[in-house]
Amino acid sequence: MAKKQPNIILIMSDDLGYEVIGANGGTSYRTPRLDEMARNGMRFDNAHVMPLCTPTRVSLMTGKYNFRNYIGFGLISPEEVTFGHLLSDAGYNTCISGKWQLYSYNPPDEMPEMRAKGQRIEDAGFDEFCVWHAHHTEEKGSRYKNPIVYQNGEFRDDTDGGYGEDIFCDYIIDYIGRKKDDDNPFFVYWPMAATHKPHEPTPDSPEWIEFDPPANKSLGARTWADLEDGSWEDDPRFYKDMVEYHDKVIGRLIDYLDEQGISEDTLVIYLGDNGSPTDVCSMMHGHNEICGGKGKTNDRGTHVPLICSMPGTIPSGSVLADLIECTDFLPTIFEAAGLELPDGYLIDGRSFYPQLMGGQGDPRDWIFFHFEPMNARNDTGQIRFVRDHEWKLYETGELYDLNDDLDEDLPIYESNDTMEQSAARAKLRPVLRQMI
Repeated sequence: MAKKQPNIILIMSDDLGYEVIGANGGTSYRTPRLDEMARNGMRFDNAHVMPLCTPTRVSLMTGKYNFRNYIGFGLISPEEVTFGHLLSDAGYNTCISGKWQLYSYNPPDEMPEMRAKGQRIEDAGFDEFCVWHAHHTEEKGSRYKNPIVYQNGEFRDDTDGGYGEDIFCDYIIDYIGRKKDDDNPFFVYWPMAATHKPHEPTPDSPEWIEFDPPANKSLGARTWADLEDGSWEDDPRFYKDMVEYHDKVIGRLIDYLDEQGISEDTLVIYLGDNGSPTDVCSMMHGHNEICGGKGKTNDRGTHVPLICSMPGTIPSGSVLADLIECTDFLPTIFEAAGLELPDGYLIDGRSFYPQLMGGQGDPRDWIFFHFEPMNARNDTGQIRFVRDHEWKLYETGELYDLNDDLDEDLPIYESNDTMEQSAARAKLRPVLRQMI
């Protein structure tokens, strides 16, 4: 009897940069379960994504650069084919549980022309779903305590006293329990709500019992001011509680896989969707302070943790320096599943599955970014850049030495190039020119 294709679980934290995880050298938070996952699997030191959530999610789910299919913040095109569609069509049982926020983002009195322009969760290709923010932004409510959760076509009425990530994890565990003995494997996508603002108490926080989430008081609001009245008056100190609780919840899922005897049959991929919040500063190695850079195009905004585990298959305790970008996950998942993408499907990503198997693979010489938030509350225009391990070149001409200037404080202009800098520019510039 042929061995069943592997189960695949993709977990993505929200607003959690590379520096947060203990396995990466972070010392401000306890992340024992992710650290354990790294010890038992493979950790990547150079995984980079887009600086904001929607650009990363659209690229992750399609394997394409944003200039090909990005239509606006909080949106994915209703015509877009996601890995939910592709894997369902290929015979996988598919489930998404967590944050959606890709259908309608603007409140009714601000840019109403952009409402309902995205993809409904019902049309995103997954067999089952349990998600927050599936509809209009004024209907999203809390994602943490007493969350507003939309599950398989109905709003749940049993979430009072619950915590969003617990509910999403419970649903995933239930789903796996129903599908683990099926003839077909499962694909689970868990785009976590944590650790995004508002930074609020978790069930492990002393303040939990008395806390009343402000976001649920703004349901039905007409403007951003109304929606955010009180709901973002959070305290960065709760970021620590949220990081540690989200680690705990991930551990609960990992334990379930072990208990069911399916860990060796399941590829688990964990990453962050962008850098940490700018008002959160974390320590690395006990002495190096790193402040978050969400929304910024330097490494503080793009550098995220990436850990992959599949006991007995992925070499334990391995650390790779290979460059990874968000377009690479879809082809990696497909190669892990032993599948080929449909004829004519355009893909920008490059699979790193051979590296997960302990091979050399085909590592990238560069990674490319097309960043264009299209957010009415963010006046950032189009920013395009490419980088390798040592150098970063913006389309506007600024070159940065990443070994000496990781925060990009010292732009190098072509008129001042040394021979080494000129060679770096000559290597990277053609990449920008081909991205049309």
